[in-house]
Amino acid sequence: MSVSGGIATVDLSLPFVKGTNGDNLRARLTQVVFTLTGPEGATKVQLHVAGGTVLGMFPGVFTAGPITTTYLATPDVTPPEDTTPPERVRRKPAKPNAVRQAQRRLIRLGYLIKGDADGRLGPATQAAVIAFQKWEGLSRDGVIGPQTRERLAHATRPTPITRAPGRRAEVLIDRQVTLAIRNNRVVRVLHVSTGKPSTPTTLGTYRVYAQFPRWWSTPFHEWLLWASPFNAGIAFHQFPDVPVYAASHGCVRITPAQALWMYHFLSVGDQVRVIARS
Repeated sequence: MSVSGGIATVDLSLPFVKGTNGDNLRARLTQVVFTLTGPEGATKVQLHVAGGTVLGMFPGVFTAGPITTTYLATPDVTPPEDTTPPERVRRKPAKPNAVRQAQRRLIRLGYLIKGDADGRLGPATQAAVIAFQKWEGLSRDGVIGPQTRERLAHATRPTPITRAPGRRAEVLIDRQVTLAIRNNRVVRVLHVSTGKPSTPTTLGTYRVYAQFPRWWSTPFHEWLLWASPFNAGIAFHQFPDVPVYAASHGCVRITPAQALWMYHFLSVGDQVRVIARS
């Protein structure tokens, strides 16, 4: 025990405060306070248990600050003076999930669809970020970095390059994106890879003439999934490798995360315009 400024500070042992009967605990506490007040001029007692502040160990008794014998007569109220309020646990406000915030903006701008804001940087979100970066002329790294976040905050939904009624698609060679359009409103912007310079995707206006969940490519001897051909052997289709630049043999490659959506968006007869510069 030590006494300073009229306050006796005592460190109780854990066995002392253990027990199930609140009245017995309070009686022992009262005995301690009466014993320690008086000697060496102490008028109040500050309790500690095993070196720490006493919080909630004595039912109905406020023990975060010094207590007196007078207080113990009516212990179920906060001491009227010279007390320290109970320590409050200061919780830091939860930081909003940065990925989810970006996803919500990408949904509003037409790069993701409703339900994609899951807070995870998965394949669909990464493809949407790349499509956004392509459209905005940013570095195409798929990372939601400072520049991308800043541009997301002020960007507007892309608009079609041309105008025509109904459902259609615009393939923009310079930006390496495809705009899925309904009634002149961009429904979704897709990250794609079109034909490389030696095998370019032919410019022009076409129409989807068939759709195949699996389409056999005779020249390359492989199955193309979720294919919507629109110009001879040139088609939208799923492909595992969709780089940020033109790399295909003429087709419009779409990531596995977006290909099925595009397949269901299009129908036979829908217009497809392949445009060099937007």
